[in-house]
This record gives sequence, C-alpha cells and structure tokens, in this order.
Amino acid sequence: MGVTGWRETVTRIGRDEYPDVTLNHLLMDFALYAVSRSPRDFDVLLAENLFGDRISDMVATVAGSLGMLPSATLPVATKAGECIKGGIYEPTHGSAPDIAGKGIANPAGTILSVAMMFEHAFARPDVARKIEAAVEDVLKAGVLTPDLVGTATTGSMTDAVLEALG
Repeated sequence: MGVTGWRETVTRIGRDEYPDVTLNHLLMDFALYAVSRSPRDFDVLLAENLFGDRISDMVATVAGSLGMLPSATLPVATKAGECIKGGIYEPTHGSAPDIAGKGIANPAGTILSVAMMFEHAFARPDVARKIEAAVEDVLKAGVLTPDLVGTATTGSMTDAVLEALG
C-alpha cells in the first residue's frame, strides 16, 4: 500500500470509527521533528512498521530510555471500546542481545506492554491503569535500572512493580 492508500485508509477509519480523535498526517521527517520539539502534543502516533520503528527509537530519547516504551502491533482497527482480537504486545527495544543475561535490562516497557494488552485485548482498562500506576510509583520511588542511571536489576525492578500492584 502506497502513501496515498495508507492515508485514505487511516482517514476513512478515523472518520468512521474514531470521529472524536483529531487526525493529522505528517511526513516522517517532520513527524520526528515535531515529536522531539513538543512530545506532549501527541497522544498516539500511528505508522506502518518501518516508520514506526524509527519513531519509537527517537521517542525513546524523550521517555529517557528505549526500555521504557511499550508497543503493540494491532490488527485493523475496531470500533472504540471493543476487545481487539489478536495483536502482538511487546516492548519497543527488541531482544538487546548485548545485555542479555546481565540483569540490567529495564523491564518497564515489557510490563507496560502487558498493560496495553489488558486494555486492548482483554477490554480491562481498570487493570491497565493499575499496572501503569505501579510502574510510575516504582520509578518515582527511585527504583531505576542502569539505562535510567540507577542500580536496580531487571529482577529487583520487576519485583518492586509486583509489590506495588499488591
């Protein structure tokens, strides 16, 4: 699907199924500039995989670390509030083979991807908010992995989030 097909499809789905969401089409280079300049202006960024990968890597600098970002690859949109069948929920950082097994990976992106799964695949936004709040509480308490200039291990940060969940 070319740019025209992408824009037409996204515009149609946005208009028909998400009329309360403001849609702006941006070229990739300007989108990266706009997000880096004013990240709070964006709630959702939608892109095909190649551009989405570039956006997520750049947005990681805004979030403080690639380890902080959840991600979902979802099937074609459904009506707002419906349970989404299928999808892949994963952190944006990939496998990070250079740090595998060292206990220094930031688990936040993975945990927040589970929150996205609860919200979208299981239609349980209440559980998603609890998971997000637990991660936020742990970060505010200073439990930080080395990518966030902390000393927590992958396991100790995960344990802290589980404890915050109760």
